[in-house]
Amino acid sequence: MTAPRIEIDLAAIEHNTRVLVDRLAARDVRVTGVTKATLGSPAVAAAMVRGGVAALGDSRVENLARLDLSGPRTLIRSPMISQAAQVVRTATTSLNTEPAVIAALDDAATQANVRHDVILMVELGDLREGIAVDDVATAARVVLTSRSLRLRGLGANLACQNGVVPDDTNMGVLHALVDRTELHHGVTLDVVSSGNSASLDWALTTAHVGRTTELRLGEAILLGTEPLGRTPIAGLGTDAFTLVGEVIEVTHKPTRPWGRQAQAAFGAPPEATARGTRRQAIVALGRQDVDLDGLVPPGGIRVLGMSSDHLVLDVGDHRVAVGDELRFRLGYGALVRAMTSPFVTRVATSGPGVAGTPDAWRDRTSA
Repeated sequence: MTAPRIEIDLAAIEHNTRVLVDRLAARDVRVTGVTKATLGSPAVAAAMVRGGVAALGDSRVENLARLDLSGPRTLIRSPMISQAAQVVRTATTSLNTEPAVIAALDDAATQANVRHDVILMVELGDLREGIAVDDVATAARVVLTSRSLRLRGLGANLACQNGVVPDDTNMGVLHALVDRTELHHGVTLDVVSSGNSASLDWALTTAHVGRTTELRLGEAILLGTEPLGRTPIAGLGTDAFTLVGEVIEVTHKPTRPWGRQAQAAFGAPPEATARGTRRQAIVALGRQDVDLDGLVPPGGIRVLGMSSDHLVLDVGDHRVAVGDELRFRLGYGALVRAMTSPFVTRVATSGPGVAGTPDAWRDRTSA
């Protein structure tokens, strides 16, 4: 089988989804399964649906278009005005902050004769997307007076830009704002989207989830980890994704370079170690394929560096030969890069080590 490739254990994804759906259901919180880290993989989305998610979400409308269009689909990044027509045809709901975008969605939905749902995102301190608390009433009025949009609720995002932790204080601000918006406008908001995988620990441990009705979960389902500390979540699998690379060179080399040094391909060269030799291997993987941050090699093997197309490893005493395959675990950043690389084949499997068929979605180059 060709390399590099990502092997995707769909059974593990379904299991992780079911565990989280059940845990949150005990608190009357639904799950929107987020597929953005997998380039909108239909196979991954189907595993999430089998696991019980109430809806699917993605940050890019092109990814949503790859998914089953029969169920609820949320665009979790504020739409681009240039894509408004595509958004209302593809997504049933979108997260929004800008009046100009909301107006464009209203025009597009009216022209398409469809009803499009809007969730307004509130700034709670992480300083990425979000409407200032004092401006939410005005934004809500824009949606409520539109022709073809429906205000479904309010939401927030934390921990992505500045690592702000969801807690009772910032969640309390959001939930009080929901109450105030309902009272001010005489409406009922049936969606309160209280964050992403970073909100999971809060939602499962707080005394009261307040007005929360849903969480948008990607990393927790896909990798079995929580983003705040990148620690495994009890009861979840952490090996749903494996990156496989092929060895193209194995040799003994000095531990220190020689000659006058300057910048390497991606900045400062690696720090030199003590003099000696080591058994070094090169794998046909590079920064065009995967992010070095979050790439976890097999035990006893150490990453020495990575350029565009070469991953250099200290393989120690491991018996590695040219043509062998090495298997790597992936953190979130590495997963996103590998899944969006046109050079990495994506293979869905039914279980660990059981090769299946390539997942049937388009590469970025042909999208």
